[in-house]
Amino acid sequence: MAWLAWSDAIPRVAFDCDLRFQCPGDGIPVGQAQAPGKLRPAILAQSLGYNEIGMTQAVQAETRRPAEVIRMAAVSQAPNGVCYATLGETALAPADLERIVAAVPRSIAAALDRKAYYFVPLTVGQGDDTLITDRYDVALSDQAVCHRNLNIGDAQCVFISTRLMEDKFSVAFEFYINVGHAFVERAGVSQAFSDLAWNQVQEKVRGETSLDAWELRKQAASGGPNAEKAKSEYLAAAFSDALAIYMQSLCLDFDYFELREREYPLLAPAALAERLRRIHELFPPNPGFEFAVYYRRRP
Repeated sequence: MAWLAWSDAIPRVAFDCDLRFQCPGDGIPVGQAQAPGKLRPAILAQSLGYNEIGMTQAVQAETRRPAEVIRMAAVSQAPNGVCYATLGETALAPADLERIVAAVPRSIAAALDRKAYYFVPLTVGQGDDTLITDRYDVALSDQAVCHRNLNIGDAQCVFISTRLMEDKFSVAFEFYINVGHAFVERAGVSQAFSDLAWNQVQEKVRGETSLDAWELRKQAASGGPNAEKAKSEYLAAAFSDALAIYMQSLCLDFDYFELREREYPLLAPAALAERLRRIHELFPPNPGFEFAVYYRRRP
């Protein structure tokens, strides 16, 4: 469920506003997270709780190569068909992870065949090599990445670093961003969504949903020699962004305000609500999940 709010006392050009997403009846507190420039959750390798754990460990976390993790971790399949597994101390409650995965609409999940998501403490990049840790390790955190996609035969395994993130909000968003991009790569961009988003560009609606979308939008609207290519890439970025935000809203409560960044202005709330409603029409929620938009004025 989504709540959108702004104060009439604030000039509309500033758009100091909140869009609040709430899933009715799930009892989950509102998540808190910030997303960096490419619509990714904050990397908090220096968060106090994780550092305290890492600093008290006398030995370095055990590392494994992806192939070993794939052999060890039992893969589960959610009711929507998404395959996933966990390994090590992820700091995610099993029920939370089940809900995160189950929120992906079946019509989106259908494009994720031959793909499995592995939720692990840290995915460490060392040049072309990838290592997976069994727990958080402060010594390895600087080399860790939010996620890494590895092709194994004709399948793709996605390793997501849960301990680089602040909370389940951030882990969920990282997962949904990956799902959104994977869907667009496989299925393309909805024409109905493209028409809506480009109409908003032509109407000069303020802001965007990610730094990529913001930069590509400026190129597409410039009328330069690469404008048509930029437009296509912009629509793909905006569509995958909207998919990620929509899935996040199905799973957890959160404030739209938490997605804002310094590098670009956040898309105007009313415009985002339009995009999310269009996504909702295209990809209805699975049983047990709901979506709605509510407008709420600040006192």
